Amino acid sequence: MAAYGALVSLIRTLDTVLHPVKNVYRDHELIQVLEEAVCITKEVIEIKDKFGVEDYRPIGRNLVPDSDSGGATPGNDVVVGFECDLEEIRDRLSGASSKLDIVSIVGMGGIGKTTLARKVYGDSYIVYHFRIRAWVTVSRECSLRQVVLGLLDSLGILTQEMREECEERLCVDLHKSLKGRRYLIVMDDMWGTEIWDAVRRYFPDDCNGSRVLLTTRLLGVAGYVNSVSLHRMHFLNEDDSWSLLCRKVFLAGEDCPLELIEVGKMIARDCGGLPLAIVVIGGLLHKGEKTQEYWRRIAGNLDLIISEDTRCMEILSLSYNHLPHRLRPCFLYMGLFPEDYEIPVPRLIRLWVAEGFLKPTRSKRFEELAEEYLEDLIKRNLVMVSKRSSNGKIKTCYIHDLLWNLCVRNARKEHFLDVVKDDNDLHRVGVNTPRRLSVSPNILQFPPCTLYNAHSLLCSGTRLTMQQHLYLGYKLLRVLDIAIVFFTWFPFEITKLVNLRFLAFTYTGVLPASISKLQNLQTIILRDWRYDQFFTLPVEIWSMPELRHLCVSPSLFPDARGTRFSGNNLENLQTLLDVGNLRCGLDILERIKNMKSLGVSYNVNTGLFMGWSAYQLENLVCLDQLETLKVLVMNYSDILRNSFPLKLAFPENLKRLTLRGCKLPWESMTIIGALPNLEVLRLRHDACVGTTWQPVEGQFCKLKFLLLQQIDLVEWVADEVHYPCLQRLVIRCCYKLEEIPPGIGDIPTLHMIELADSHLSAVNSAKRIQEEQENTGNLDFQVRVDYTQRFKKKSTMSRLSSNIFGFSFCYREANEVDDFLAKFGSSSPPPAISGATTSDDPMATMVLSSSLPHSSPLPISTSLSSNSPITARRLRRHHHR
Repeated sequence: MAAYGALVSLIRTLDTVLHPVKNVYRDHELIQVLEEAVCITKEVIEIKDKFGVEDYRPIGRNLVPDSDSGGATPGNDVVVGFECDLEEIRDRLSGASSKLDIVSIVGMGGIGKTTLARKVYGDSYIVYHFRIRAWVTVSRECSLRQVVLGLLDSLGILTQEMREECEERLCVDLHKSLKGRRYLIVMDDMWGTEIWDAVRRYFPDDCNGSRVLLTTRLLGVAGYVNSVSLHRMHFLNEDDSWSLLCRKVFLAGEDCPLELIEVGKMIARDCGGLPLAIVVIGGLLHKGEKTQEYWRRIAGNLDLIISEDTRCMEILSLSYNHLPHRLRPCFLYMGLFPEDYEIPVPRLIRLWVAEGFLKPTRSKRFEELAEEYLEDLIKRNLVMVSKRSSNGKIKTCYIHDLLWNLCVRNARKEHFLDVVKDDNDLHRVGVNTPRRLSVSPNILQFPPCTLYNAHSLLCSGTRLTMQQHLYLGYKLLRVLDIAIVFFTWFPFEITKLVNLRFLAFTYTGVLPASISKLQNLQTIILRDWRYDQFFTLPVEIWSMPELRHLCVSPSLFPDARGTRFSGNNLENLQTLLDVGNLRCGLDILERIKNMKSLGVSYNVNTGLFMGWSAYQLENLVCLDQLETLKVLVMNYSDILRNSFPLKLAFPENLKRLTLRGCKLPWESMTIIGALPNLEVLRLRHDACVGTTWQPVEGQFCKLKFLLLQQIDLVEWVADEVHYPCLQRLVIRCCYKLEEIPPGIGDIPTLHMIELADSHLSAVNSAKRIQEEQENTGNLDFQVRVDYTQRFKKKSTMSRLSSNIFGFSFCYREANEVDDFLAKFGSSSPPPAISGATTSDDPMATMVLSSSLPHSSPLPISTSLSSNSPITARRLRRHHHR
């Protein structure tokens, strides 16, 4: 042991002396000597760890506090699933940089940040690498004096005389103790930036490779301290969750009985990959009976058991207690959505606006503020991103099961909202009904008097077709989301809800003119899944000045010319989706000039179609606020192949453009390529016709995402100068395209190419691009390939597409259904789609992500892994629906 200590001291001295030399003389033979010395030391440390040699600690070395005092207890924590994280953090801390660097570990409460930091702190090589180490836990109310005292105590130099010194003197003592030494400081559980500003100046930077390691739940804190390295914690997968549970339940060397494996894995999976939950349940199972009956009883009451664990809830509650007041209602509102539900962000934002959670400002729209609020909750690790759109914006989000329980519990305590599923819940709520309720649609068939004061009703659960009376006479309602209720008659009680701001429902008929009585209405979401007919919206819609979002399916937008509403404007209207045969006359567009998102479809095969000249699509250029545009044409006739107007003009502010069925010649793409802000371009199903596409240099200057789907393109002549900012290229069902231009691989920003049902030659060309990227050191470049033959059931496609007005309701792929549901905010899929989205239906098969291996002669599709706890929860959620 003495020899081991002497060797460590010698190598540490060499490393300390030569560290600055290594950064100056990079090519000198001295570097090789140093690296060999370090390798020898690592081998000695591994031998020491293997045979249990006691850790060598020189005089004045760190005194590590025990766990009862809140300090680090390296070596005592069970780490499962974080082996790669441990390696990564260790490498970052012992990297070649000589300056003082900060490394941050970020993640939600209970995900294992502190456990990982403890393992790193006590790692043998980290102990060797840093001359001194210190650990301090920073609570929310922690003062500078408390932090400095904690660091001095961890360094083992705190005396009784020091405890009586003033704060300024203590800071000087800390600075002196660190000066000239390579140190590691761990600041665990950071909540704010004020304490960092106060203590940072006392961490000397002697260019000797010192490091500060932070753990925090707040992404904003990690960004503020200028972390050179930010490590995001992840949830455990099912295998690691099961492994951790076994480590907590059974003694070392003890295996799980065979009869408990199935129910045990179910328990581990339902913990949602959160180590805190697994540890809590593991402790309970360790003390309890090792029988199937007992374990199944635990599995059936998992949420209740965890939510009643005081320590667990205290850890999670810290995140909520630290929220600013402006964010608290937004977070609590998440409890209105079902557990494990992917929340469509557009729907969530519109609901927040309708509820009045946002404080108005002159410079920002409500929707922009809501997006900022959501980003803030995500940075605090209270809300998780589930899906992002092609331009990087958040598409759907969710909250972890434990946070959902915390959310509902706090919301009930603060009388903010409640969840009412049955009569038992009604009895529990009693007469003190909160203003906001998530209810089962069956509750509304027999309305109790306790609901009369409700301000918000959101229906979730099983879809319900209403052919009988449904009471909706809740006169104080501001939000009514009953999209899962299918009405065969119009519920006229709705027109009496004069306070209504948000309305979502499904109805197979004409929207009455009396809807205009709702003068405060901001959002209308009207779904019609009958497909066999479509209706014109009432002209009275022009008399609803507060209207911000109008999502109808499928309907004709009324022309107010010649009516008493001809002078009315919809200045607040930002979203108009799935309207048919929209006339884009200047007089109409001028009255909806603040539009942000527009989706229109034209069916040229019906008697209602009046020829392209009547629709004046070139006037779209007048919508200078427009950012998202979808133009979808139903046209399966070759006779009308060239009927689409060539006088296209789009507003310069346009960022996302989708075209389908327009049959534009490739030469007209110069109009689109000239758009200065275009980031996303989707060309679907004969959007363009012709065999050759040769873009013009200097165009598509900001394009990040390009989709080519069912395009009869044969030759594509392009290279890096034509799409200088492209990040992701997706090609689907372009059977005639045999090669992706090799120059595409030279685009410096491109990181992914996806192909589905494509020509084998095109796949091979993508593979060659990947090989070239890897040869140049770009190992992050990905090629994903899938063959699903999703369109082989043409009879099914024809059946779905017959008698349907508008692209939005025919020939829809699974990802398009997701887009639609996210946009329309349904908590259940429509019956026409749910019947098709089974695993054996090719039309419902999504493009699956599978990296293309070099050794694979043919790319094959892979199935979506259910090994992830998040994926598993979603599979169970869809099964529940």
